[in-house]
Amino acid sequence: MSASSASASAVPAANAQLRLRDETFDPTNPGAYNLYLLASPTRLQLAAADVERNKFVALEEHPLPSGNLPALAAQHDFLGLRGWNAVRLAVTGRAFTLLPAPLFRAGDEEAALRLHHLPMPAETVRHTAHPGLELVNVFAADVTLANWLSATHGASGRLLHHTSALLAGLVHQRGAAAPRRLYLNPGPQELTLVVLGQHLEYCNVFPCSTAEDVVYYTILVMQELGLNPDDDEVTVWGELMPDSAIFSLLRTYVRNVRFGVRPGNVQYSYRLNDVFEYRYFDLFSLHFA
Repeated sequence: MSASSASASAVPAANAQLRLRDETFDPTNPGAYNLYLLASPTRLQLAAADVERNKFVALEEHPLPSGNLPALAAQHDFLGLRGWNAVRLAVTGRAFTLLPAPLFRAGDEEAALRLHHLPMPAETVRHTAHPGLELVNVFAADVTLANWLSATHGASGRLLHHTSALLAGLVHQRGAAAPRRLYLNPGPQELTLVVLGQHLEYCNVFPCSTAEDVVYYTILVMQELGLNPDDDEVTVWGELMPDSAIFSLLRTYVRNVRFGVRPGNVQYSYRLNDVFEYRYFDLFSLHFA
C-alpha cells in the first residue's frame, strides 16, 4: 500500500491532490507541531513539523478555488485547529518588493509597495524582515487569508511572502562560503529567480506559462548579471519532472543545470520519500523563515 493511500482515510473528503502523513503525527495535539502553509490563487500546500524531533511528519496539497482557505479549513481535520506551536502562511504572487533594511520604516509599507504594485481593496500590505540579509520584504496578501490566519491562529500565526521562505531556505542551504549562483523555482504560472553571492543580488517573480518563458527569463537574468550559461551552475527546485519540457529545454541552453535538494538540518518522515527531493522547497523552507 502506498503512503498516500495508507493515510487517506485519516482525512474527511477534502479532494486532496496529495496527502502524506507519518503514523506518529497526532493532529489532536497541535502544540507539538509547527504548521506551514503556502497559498496560491488555486491551491494550498501544507506541511507539519514535529517540534521536539525537528521532523516533517505531514505533507498535503489541496485545490483552493477562489483562494477560499476558510472553506477548506472547515472541511479539513486539522487546518482550522488552534493551539499550534507556530503557524506560518506564505502567499505567492508578484506583489512584493525588497528594500534595504536601513531604508525601511514601519508604517511605510503601502508607499513602498505602490512603486511596484497598486494595492487593491481586497488586499492587505505587510512586511517581513530578513536580518541576515539586511532586507525587508514588503508584500500584498489577500485580506481574507490574512483575516483567517489572525482569527484562527492569533499570535502564533505569521504571514509572509513565498520569496521570504525561499530566501530563508537558500541562505540556510548554502552556507557562508557558497559561490555566486542562480536559483530557479518554477510554480503555477510563475517563475521565481534568485541570484545569491555574498549578498542577495537579484530576486524577482515572472509570469510563465511555457518552457520557453522559463528559458527566456533565465537567460535574460544570467546575461544581465554577468553569469555564463556555459560555465555557471543553475539550481532548480519547484514543479517540474526530470523529463519535463522545462528541464529539457533548460539543459539545451544552460550547460550546468541541476535539481536542488530539500533543506538540510531537519528530518523528513519516510512517508515523504514518494516525493522528489526538489519539490516543495519553499514550503519546507518556512521552517527557517
